[in-house]
Amino acid sequence: MTRALHTERLILRRPNGSDAAATTAFYQTERAQYVGGNVPEFRAFSNFCAILGHWEVRGYGLWAVTTKASDDIIGLVGPYYPNGWPETEIGWLMFDGAEGQGYAAEAAKAAISDAYKTLGWTNIVHYIAHPNTRSVALAQRLGAQLDPNATMPKPEDPCFVYRQPPVSAGATQ
Repeated sequence: MTRALHTERLILRRPNGSDAAATTAFYQTERAQYVGGNVPEFRAFSNFCAILGHWEVRGYGLWAVTTKASDDIIGLVGPYYPNGWPETEIGWLMFDGAEGQGYAAEAAKAAISDAYKTLGWTNIVHYIAHPNTRSVALAQRLGAQLDPNATMPKPEDPCFVYRQPPVSAGATQ
């Protein structure tokens, strides 16, 4: 049986081929500009394949977020640590129509807790593009603090680095 995370309203499951159309469509929109999107279809599909590949190589990755009422993907939230990334990250992206309902926060809290407990992570950051004020607000809502001295994954493309407090300091669990 495949492992999944359950919250009050959501199921976080491993992404699969049935998520390709919605994820590829998202990556082709301006909404995706801060997460490597707003790109042609072939690149959007490559982004989706990279998400699946992260799971294959690492054994974890961004969870497909669905509501308990439907298995249709509404976003991706979870642990992300590709080769060359300076630190372990919990990232998020919500598809059109899923913002403003608290889904990202609910899913991120579950993913943070799981990363600490199941993956044994002791350090979690959120890399956020400078103009992405909604993601900054979510990181702060999750208890993360801006770390201006943190190493950025792409120094040529500066971003905010928000750091979750360590588990012993009362991190979201």
